[in-house]
Amino acid sequence: MKLTIVGTGYVGLVSGACFAELGHEVACVDKLANKIDQLNNGEVPIYEPGLQEMIARNREAGRLRFTTRLDEAVRDTDIVIIAVGTPPLPSGEANLGFIQEAAAEIGGCLSGYTVIVTKSTVPVGTNERVERWIRERTAVPFDVASVPEFLREGSAIRDTMNPDRIVIGTKSRHAAAVLEQLHRPLTEQIVHTDLYSAEMIKYASNAFLATKISFINEIANLCEKVGANVEAVAAGMGMDNRIGPAFLKAGIGYGGSCFPKDTDALVQIAGHAEYDFKLLKSVIEVNKLQRNGVRYKLRDSLGSLRGRTIGIWGLAFKPGTDDVREAPAHEIMQQLLEDGALLKAYDPVAQSNFQRSFRGGDDTGITWCSDRWSTVEGCDALCLLTEWEEFTEADLGQVERLMRGSVLVDGRNAYRLEDVERTQLQYYSVGRPVRNEKGPLQVQ
Repeated sequence: MKLTIVGTGYVGLVSGACFAELGHEVACVDKLANKIDQLNNGEVPIYEPGLQEMIARNREAGRLRFTTRLDEAVRDTDIVIIAVGTPPLPSGEANLGFIQEAAAEIGGCLSGYTVIVTKSTVPVGTNERVERWIRERTAVPFDVASVPEFLREGSAIRDTMNPDRIVIGTKSRHAAAVLEQLHRPLTEQIVHTDLYSAEMIKYASNAFLATKISFINEIANLCEKVGANVEAVAAGMGMDNRIGPAFLKAGIGYGGSCFPKDTDALVQIAGHAEYDFKLLKSVIEVNKLQRNGVRYKLRDSLGSLRGRTIGIWGLAFKPGTDDVREAPAHEIMQQLLEDGALLKAYDPVAQSNFQRSFRGGDDTGITWCSDRWSTVEGCDALCLLTEWEEFTEADLGQVERLMRGSVLVDGRNAYRLEDVERTQLQYYSVGRPVRNEKGPLQVQ
């Protein structure tokens, strides 16, 4: 098939590369000429393992191209996929400005029957509006469908090529058949439904996963009070087939471009439908409060943080990506600076993105380091905020030797307790039994 993908962010780039890998002819379109030039020069503007190689391979084979010309890309195409951003408005609602702009431009470019697919995460009812926006600009026949994405940054190619399921929402049997043909090589698990339900499946899925994360973090906080081990609790829970082990890892909370945005948007969708989504509001509140744990543990161990030097390992919202949107490190570092701490920070992939975004570029009080060991040297405490392998596999004995102090705050429960026990580090995790300076194993 001939595919046109509008938008070259995470979803657009990965989808374009993967569909080209399957043998389709793909044109990726973006208004940002600099980004298109970068892609045509073999540079990929996002960090995603394996993506640069896949793009290069399919460009060389002639199956994948990048352009700013939507009219040329849409001409004679079979499917147009809208994958533009839906950033949050101050209210938490999804901003549909890019969706509307894309739909209107697509409508002005159609030359024959085309299936228009919205892959962006959009509120319920948006695809009907997309249909209206396109129909206002063309008399050419077309159908609209919702095919939400469920990829995870850091494993986006694997998730795209091996999906748990494909959801196809449309009113058109023909469009449904075309999209099933497109996706059938990826999985037999294809769900056909209406537009409204397809849109809701995406939000409901992300909201449920966010709920699991906030729930286990609340359990971890309770474990710290009563002396239980959250990892043992999560393991015991996860063996129940009704619950499952995924997303039951305690830590400093979720971040990224999806969960925070989509949970806020779903609360707004519920509000417009005159429904008070109390559970999801609590999930969001718990996640925000969870970041405070790092600050409290540092205060408990060091007392006043004024003038103390704190090392920060990890700035991305999770390993495997350079995405720093809603990364817990933002809020945690702001809190520590407010407490008068001096920070030394390092991330192997996301550091430049984080520096540009942090407090509007005001990084007074932060030393940006070039490697993990220069970050640790001379610190009173070290905080692990992103569990990159170079941090989790680091020699804790070397950490202990380089630090001025002895406090290690593990915000991701990444270190094995037996490795910590071989040191004299004052170790704090999230809901796990650890040893501190008071002696025996206990919960911090």
